[in-house]
Amino acid sequence: MPINDLGNKHFSPQDMSQIDAHISAIEVIVATIAPNLTDEERQKYGSINEQNKLLVNKVHDYASVSPHLCSPDVNWAEFERDYQTRQFADTRLLRLENVMKMLKDTKIVHDYDNYRDTLVDYDHAKYKSGTNTPGYTEKTKELSQFFPRTGTASSKKEDDVA
Repeated sequence: MPINDLGNKHFSPQDMSQIDAHISAIEVIVATIAPNLTDEERQKYGSINEQNKLLVNKVHDYASVSPHLCSPDVNWAEFERDYQTRQFADTRLLRLENVMKMLKDTKIVHDYDNYRDTLVDYDHAKYKSGTNTPGYTEKTKELSQFFPRTGTASSKKEDDVA
């Protein structure tokens, strides 16, 4: 027997409004400093790989511990601001990725619940259509377009859930 109502917790209208307001606030703040890179610029500048991140971190450590060893040709105040902004962005990206995962998981269970309930409703409509109850024949006809006749009924339902 299939599990129904996996997603039995729901966002309240107030929750949804607060989430949207906070996302909008984040967008406004980030838009004030985020560059609008073209695809070519994104490719050109790219992201430094893990080895180069280690190099940047090591140079940052040297600049903090042994500033007398630092090149006078580097604007170290700007280097530090870049470093702090990069660190901040990196940790916030991890947090936002976690939020995205939670929202995706929430969507998945509610999609599943909606689909399972839809199949139950379609089966009910087919049953009622067979009893000539007004409206169900039209409903069944409309819904049947989503169920191409390419296999047996039992294998179709199992395939649809997977």
